[in-house]
Amino acid sequence: MGKIIVVYHSQQFGNTREIAEALAEGARESDGEVELINTNERRVRLEDLLSASAVAIGTPDYYGYPAGTIKTLFDDMYLWDKAGEPVKGKPAALFYSHGGGGTVRKVLEKFAARFFEQVGKTVERGPQGGQDAKKKCLALGKELAKK
Repeated sequence: MGKIIVVYHSQQFGNTREIAEALAEGARESDGEVELINTNERRVRLEDLLSASAVAIGTPDYYGYPAGTIKTLFDDMYLWDKAGEPVKGKPAALFYSHGGGGTVRKVLEKFAARFFEQVGKTVERGPQGGQDAKKKCLALGKELAKK
């Protein structure tokens, strides 16, 4: 089994971090090697992506759009793909948090579909859904590790 990178943006409230960690825990329980990358702390490098067998991507909903650092990841992937790097086709899991909006799902899934084969359903963590979203991310991490 290869490495899984869990890429997410989290800063002010830690809601996206919480479900990213649950997803990582699920993958580890299925014997996956996991690396968490908070894009608020560092940018995803080409080497990170190429060394991974699977990817999980999470973002807060900022007015119906992913965090800028997650959009930057997709922009970088577009450029790497145009340069001939093998960045397409990996299995990926998606998750997001919001405080009442939740419309980022459509944009996140559209961006991801260009590069990845989605595993499972996108997990949503709304303002009251922390425990439910953690359970779903735990299961999604296990599912991703099996791919």
